[in-house]
Amino acid sequence: MAAVFIFLIIVALVAIAGGVRIINQYERGVVFRLGRVRRDVKQPGLRLIIPMVDQMRKVSMQIVTLPVDSQKIITKDNVSIDVSAVAYYQITDPVKAVVEIQNVVSAIYQIAQTTVRNIVGQSSLDEVLSETTAINAKIKDVLEASTEKWGVLVSTVEVKDIQLPDTMQRAMAKQAEAEREKRAKVIAAEGEQLSAAKLGEAADIIAAHPIALQLRNLQVLSDIAVEKNSTIVFPAQFMDTVKSIKDFMAKEH
Repeated sequence: MAAVFIFLIIVALVAIAGGVRIINQYERGVVFRLGRVRRDVKQPGLRLIIPMVDQMRKVSMQIVTLPVDSQKIITKDNVSIDVSAVAYYQITDPVKAVVEIQNVVSAIYQIAQTTVRNIVGQSSLDEVLSETTAINAKIKDVLEASTEKWGVLVSTVEVKDIQLPDTMQRAMAKQAEAEREKRAKVIAAEGEQLSAAKLGEAADIIAAHPIALQLRNLQVLSDIAVEKNSTIVFPAQFMDTVKSIKDFMAKEH
């Protein structure tokens, strides 16, 4: 009798040990009892299940980084580019993630890859390069709508890398160079226009006050004498100009 009692105790201990499960802080336990899922999800800690009756699957609740490999995409304006992306998702309903989909990670990857290809393919090359934020938002909205029924929340989607063909890179470099030359010519033309306007104003002032031209000549000669040690020969006409200036100054006094 004692041997039988000890044997029963050992069997009970083994059965209890077979029903002990440890769930980590970042995990949740989904229990199936005789094949039917139980809605009371097991929380982190030491948990007991009924051996041979219950089966438990652990589901990670951590945020997962899912890289979407580079793939060739033809844009709306028929340019072939290579685009890679990265998505961040988290399981919010462990029961749906286990029951509704067979392999949630593979499913999210496949749908993310398809969505990136569709959204980028509906955009022109300029939109892909300049409106990346809007494209990321469109991809995220589509993924959220598709994965919600799986108990998954897609928090962020980012287009990570865009590779252009060599011919397109050279064409864009030429376009950028032509644009810079265009801006330089426009700026130079605007400078010439302003300069011509100021010269016209100066000519009007000189026409109204002829003595101003003579004073300007004297100033130029003074600047030349300061910068360079040179001999300046005054023509007879210039001497008349000096005399005119003296007469003007005398009249003013």
